[in-house]
Amino acid sequence: MARVLKGEVGYREGFSGGHWNNKQKYSAAVPGLAWSDYQAWCCTFTSWAFQTAGLPKGSYPVTASCATATSWWKQRGRWSEYPALGAQVMFGPGGGSHTGIVIGYDDTTITTIEGNTNASGSAEGDGVYRKTRQRQDTYVYGYGYPDYPGGITSADPTWKNPIEEDPMAGMTKADIYDAVWRTDAIAAPSDAADHKTNPNWQPQSILKDVQSRVRALTASQAAQTAAIKTLAGLVGKGVDTAAVVAAVERAIESAVIDVNINSKEA
Repeated sequence: MARVLKGEVGYREGFSGGHWNNKQKYSAAVPGLAWSDYQAWCCTFTSWAFQTAGLPKGSYPVTASCATATSWWKQRGRWSEYPALGAQVMFGPGGGSHTGIVIGYDDTTITTIEGNTNASGSAEGDGVYRKTRQRQDTYVYGYGYPDYPGGITSADPTWKNPIEEDPMAGMTKADIYDAVWRTDAIAAPSDAADHKTNPNWQPQSILKDVQSRVRALTASQAAQTAAIKTLAGLVGKGVDTAAVVAAVERAIESAVIDVNINSKEA
């Protein structure tokens, strides 16, 4: 929202006959508000900004009337006397004189971007301006809070953003187990030991196969290591070839058995 608003600062309405004429680009860009061109356009500007920022339809008022916008916020329970980032601030008696959108606030001031104003903060100006106003100014009537998907940052101590629905709510342990272990079945590898009896694998089958392949690889590595160590130990001892082969075979067999026992599934 702030990016959209800041990009409009400096925009000026049309000028003809020696004066500003309220001709601007925002009315035509908002469905249903084309008629408001050449009219006071501060509220049309806020409608355009909410639309351009991508807020869902129905989460903000689409109107050229400040009084209508004020009523819209109040009727939906999204009204506060406190500023909030991205809130629509309403000015004047009953909120019907002028409007803008809050982009910042502190304990004493609000920073806004407003359409159809000027350097002095008039409600009938010539363009889009960034303004800093006093929070306690009697001209500040109140604030409408758009229904931003992620909630809104507010100075209102009583405001509570809606709690996002927990996607896990209502799920049982069985539901979670099924979601983890019994979904996304894939075809079993053709070289799998249980390919014929278990052709479609669930995640659990995949893990078992990985464990089996790791165990086989570990056994092979252990066997090679044992053979190398045995050969190294026999070098220079003058033993015959048959004895060397027999010793290596025993070492390999012993290593494979040891790996299979130690890595056996619980």
